[in-house]
Amino acid sequence: MLRNVWRASVGELLGSAVLVFMIDTIVISSFETQTKTPNLLMSIMIGTTITILLLAVFPISGGHMTPVISFSAALVGLISLSRAFIYIFAQCIGAILGTLALQAVVSHKIAQTYSLAGCTITVIELGPNGPVVTGIETSQALGLEIICTFIFLFASAWLAYDHRQFKALGVLVVFPVIGIVVGILVFISSTLTGKKGYAGAGMNPARCLGSAMVRGGHLWDGHWVFWVGPAISCMVFYIYTKIIPSNHFHANGYRHDFFNVLRALF
Repeated sequence: MLRNVWRASVGELLGSAVLVFMIDTIVISSFETQTKTPNLLMSIMIGTTITILLLAVFPISGGHMTPVISFSAALVGLISLSRAFIYIFAQCIGAILGTLALQAVVSHKIAQTYSLAGCTITVIELGPNGPVVTGIETSQALGLEIICTFIFLFASAWLAYDHRQFKALGVLVVFPVIGIVVGILVFISSTLTGKKGYAGAGMNPARCLGSAMVRGGHLWDGHWVFWVGPAISCMVFYIYTKIIPSNHFHANGYRHDFFNVLRALF
């Protein structure tokens, strides 16, 4: 059993590496094209990429590729906590490898200008009177991270968690819906504030960790937001699944959810 989990985690590692490389190159390319609507172009391409990768990785490991899915799936009871931790570890390693691959193919100027498309709340720019910090407040970034991640779980991941809807709709409907929702959230969060230093909601702590580990520097400023925000969203989503009538949510898989596991332990 454990051997199968580790084998599946290889799919998560490779999937996360490709996902991070693709998303980061899309971010950089969208702004380098000098189009009038780079955020819109970026969002459409990211949504399409996520849909394709979900179809590729799902048969291997379930197609998580983000700690948000692994953690929330463990809370709901679809997978065990141990599998979730192994997946998250693999996703973080994959994100670092994907960022290293990006660093290897882009110029130093591009890497410095876009911070390897990392998750940023603020950036430091040279102003007329010296360095100027531009971006948004940490509390604002945390709020956007919580809201966007919860919407992601509520509006799209829900379809994959509920086996009744997943079976009725099929992967060719569910996965594009997930990609569309993510694309919309990327577009909204990256344009809503109108602040240049804010890169938008991460919704994938592993991806944010990859760029911070490789690039370092200001990418560590407020990095905790991209972990704490999604963690709160996962907990809220889990509480939501416990509040709604049981006949509205049909989940198969690991039969013991988070509270039941705690009750068994203590």
